[in-house]
Amino acid sequence: MTQPTYTEPYALEKELRKVQALLKLEQQEDYEQFKIKSAQASIAERQRRGLTWYPVKIIQEDIGFGGKLVLELERQGGQGGLHLFQVGKNAALFANIPGRAASDRPTLSGVVTSVKRNKIRLSTTKEDLPDWTDEGKLGVDLTFDEVSYREMDYALGKVMGAYDSRLAELRDVLLGARPARFRPEAEATLYYPSPLNESQLAAVRHVLAAQDVAIIHGPPGTGKTTTLVQAILETIRRERRVLVCAPSNTAVDLLTEKLAERGVNVIRMGNPSRVSDLLLQHTLDAQIMNHKSYAELRSLRQTAEQYREAAGKFKKHFGWEEREQRRLLKQQAHELLQESDQLERYITEDLLEQVQVITCTLVGAGNRAIRHLTYETVFIDEAAQALEPGSWIPISKAGRVVLAGDHQQLPPTVKSEKAAREGLRETLFEKCIKRQPGVARMLETQYRMHELIMQFSSQQFYDGRLKAAPAVAHADLPAYDPRFAPDLAVEFLDTAGFGFQELTIEESRSTANPEEADLLLKRLAQLLEPYDPVDHETDLLTIGVIAPYRAQINYLKDAIEENDELVGLMEHRMLSVGTVDSFQGQERDIIAISLTRSNPQGEIGFLSDIRRMNVGMTRARKKLLLIGDSATLGAHPFYKAFIDYTERIGAYRTAWELEG
Repeated sequence: MTQPTYTEPYALEKELRKVQALLKLEQQEDYEQFKIKSAQASIAERQRRGLTWYPVKIIQEDIGFGGKLVLELERQGGQGGLHLFQVGKNAALFANIPGRAASDRPTLSGVVTSVKRNKIRLSTTKEDLPDWTDEGKLGVDLTFDEVSYREMDYALGKVMGAYDSRLAELRDVLLGARPARFRPEAEATLYYPSPLNESQLAAVRHVLAAQDVAIIHGPPGTGKTTTLVQAILETIRRERRVLVCAPSNTAVDLLTEKLAERGVNVIRMGNPSRVSDLLLQHTLDAQIMNHKSYAELRSLRQTAEQYREAAGKFKKHFGWEEREQRRLLKQQAHELLQESDQLERYITEDLLEQVQVITCTLVGAGNRAIRHLTYETVFIDEAAQALEPGSWIPISKAGRVVLAGDHQQLPPTVKSEKAAREGLRETLFEKCIKRQPGVARMLETQYRMHELIMQFSSQQFYDGRLKAAPAVAHADLPAYDPRFAPDLAVEFLDTAGFGFQELTIEESRSTANPEEADLLLKRLAQLLEPYDPVDHETDLLTIGVIAPYRAQINYLKDAIEENDELVGLMEHRMLSVGTVDSFQGQERDIIAISLTRSNPQGEIGFLSDIRRMNVGMTRARKKLLLIGDSATLGAHPFYKAFIDYTERIGAYRTAWELEG
């Protein structure tokens, strides 16, 4: 292995300043896009875009933790339809007061803590309901999330200013200015028996041996989450408390559930996106409610609420005595709430003192209840999908860091093209794996795909090191049900010379290829002809149809609605259609991909983001079907290599064969 060349410290400051400038660009672009979608639109337009519920009614008021008002809001007048409200999003209650301009509407800010069909709960920033809520029709708007950017910028500032501290050392190791240190792995005795394979066990030992940073590199289907959970279990056997983070709520929820199932004392900070009993009982709110001092806290809050309600009765009376009475009642309520806040802080500290694992999103690591804590080890899952500034938030509280992910799958979402082009899409995971070659351990056995589906991805992205576990190596459709015709697990259907031309939809700058979509669905229906779901009630086939462009997805969905063979599968949720991103972290028995692009110029747009295609192809377990125009795609080395691979294994077919 070549020895890494370590970066000069002064170069690191320059690099981090650039990252900070790119983050500012991203924030501006994000805000501009939000404004276009939001601020300039009428209430009706915002409703149509899913950014506003209007009108809403307050159906319940509660005092939440911290003495702040929590409102339950219900959509009125038979509204319905799609919307973008979800747990953790910032939102604001507003009043549409007659005679007032839209820019002058009063608002009450908060965070969405639960979403049901026509109801949401909004945890607000105030202790009292403002008087203006009686003055006009109420609505609730999604608002711009400045908190995440503020936390990321603050963390970057801390990292740049770190001198002669543990954070300064970690910064220098992660960015390649000094070597990462490891204890001998032989000393890493594993306490817990586990069914892990050899490369997974090697990764766990590597984590335990790391003094600064370790990376678990988990290609598709290799059991990264299982390995990470095992590494966390081994670490808390040696350390009092660790922090486990990920950029997405979904990943945090999954890790929380897996750890809870193993009997770990875990607290989930923030609001889960999934609602499961196991998960909810491990939220900080639920843990506080189970604490021995909670009855006293509840009593204080209820009394405060009674005083507030009594004060509210004086709203419409303006005599001196009434005003004074109202002031005294509000003061008493305020004093009780302050007392309850102190008790809540004591309960929270008591819980955090005993907990083994705290889980949260990257930004959640700055939560006011835990922002003062430090940890011997911080684990970051999905680190290859995290913006670098986001990763520094938990790392700034760490003695050492464990990153898990795969930089050959989806990168983080960056809205500013300029920021992406100039480097914001490069994650800390990528920088560290390139600059410190010894810190990563790759998991090499995958448990998802037939070996023919795996092989191309393994050659292109993982130096040919992936192996298929015996249980999946030959698990194709005929092995699942002998009525399926003998067939290869991979198939490329070439439309070159067929005259299928892509169409550009100007308004959305999206691309569709209706004839290619029709051919894909024809082949899928033909493939599924022998399949009878009645014979597989406990083991139904799952099918994913993927296209890179929204316009092609919309066409495919409409075409499936009119296809007698396929529409039933859609209704029974066995068939789903979406972009690669919507299938991230998932798998299906059959994956069918429409590559869509077909033009004389050989332009393939963002199909050239081959990491995205790696994700799409590796969602398949038993069958991978791709359809595309080799004349357009073949100019790109990745797609040329794929077409060559299918020819070599006998999986290449032309559309003429299907039509013939």
